[in-house]
Amino acid sequence: MASTACIPSVPAPGDAAGLRERARGALLGLAVGDALGAPAENMKPSEIRARWGRITGYVAERPSGTDDTEYAIFSGLLLARHGCALTPAHVEAAWHEWIADREEGPFRGAGFSERGTLENLRRGLAAPISAQHRHAWSDGLAMRAAPHGVFAAGRPAEAARLVAIDGSVSHDGEGIYGGQAVAAGVAAAMTGAPAVAVVASALAVVPEDSWTARCLRRAVTAAHLGERAVRSAVVIGGYPWTDLAPEAVALAFGAYAAADGDFTDAVLTAVNMGRDADTTAAVAGALAGAGRGVSAIPAEWASAIGPARGTCLPAMAGHHVLDVADLLVPGGRAAGGVVTGPGRAGHGTRGPGPAAPVPDASAAGVRP
Repeated sequence: MASTACIPSVPAPGDAAGLRERARGALLGLAVGDALGAPAENMKPSEIRARWGRITGYVAERPSGTDDTEYAIFSGLLLARHGCALTPAHVEAAWHEWIADREEGPFRGAGFSERGTLENLRRGLAAPISAQHRHAWSDGLAMRAAPHGVFAAGRPAEAARLVAIDGSVSHDGEGIYGGQAVAAGVAAAMTGAPAVAVVASALAVVPEDSWTARCLRRAVTAAHLGERAVRSAVVIGGYPWTDLAPEAVALAFGAYAAADGDFTDAVLTAVNMGRDADTTAAVAGALAGAGRGVSAIPAEWASAIGPARGTCLPAMAGHHVLDVADLLVPGGRAAGGVVTGPGRAGHGTRGPGPAAPVPDASAAGVRP
């Protein structure tokens, strides 16, 4: 990766067709990274090597996205409903409508930050108080941040603003910063910006002295030395929890930088570093997929990703990340069909299920 001493600016977004290909690359890249990394979650590199050698493809019999993919779909549909007019009240209402007030799947809300948020919402607490729990620093916002970068392609600051609103219900402090870094990075990558500019865009939207920024700088500085150096620069030895936003986001950007934006290398680097491997690989996949487009994703990996199973969020069952991507770019609703609520297929959505339709997004701030 080039030195950050000379950083090219983020170019303007390209044509609608090109944006659609990058949008599809970002969200399919997220789902592919999630599915590749899931078996290695919470493992050390030595444990990965002992079990599989080096992971170079799917090691699960039925690879699929986890809660990372389902929450990203959640955020994508939320943006399709409200667009730039998104408010904390909208986010809170969606958490109730699509998650908290429904029967949960076997993942039961997934990570610690999501569990804490759901418990607070069910107790009647509203945002931002709903985010006052012990895990507001987790990577739960970072894992669902990519759709904001897709929607705000070429506008990293706007992507960071929107994801902070999304995160106000569930995260605080470093948890918000991690989501902002990812959203801004994806927004820059959506223009085809080089990796150095993508990293710079992420750093520009978080406080310079934050834990997230310090970890991110250490990771990308070590990136040219490879994945072991990135991991050593970021991971807190002996700390048992792997979902710290500063760590996970830095590992993902470090993997992306080490690969200089190449999709396959970025995702596999993240996977083989272990820790919160599904999230780090999902974020690395979103960055690289946005930068290189959907055609950069190996066909055998892409073909394994079907509609969400709703294992974590039953309301997301039947939605495919490619259809969600189409909703987030100019002309996407015309190309992908009507915008529908979770679990219900519209024209262009890949699975059925019962749910009310989402109101027309064009009246709520979504770009034409």
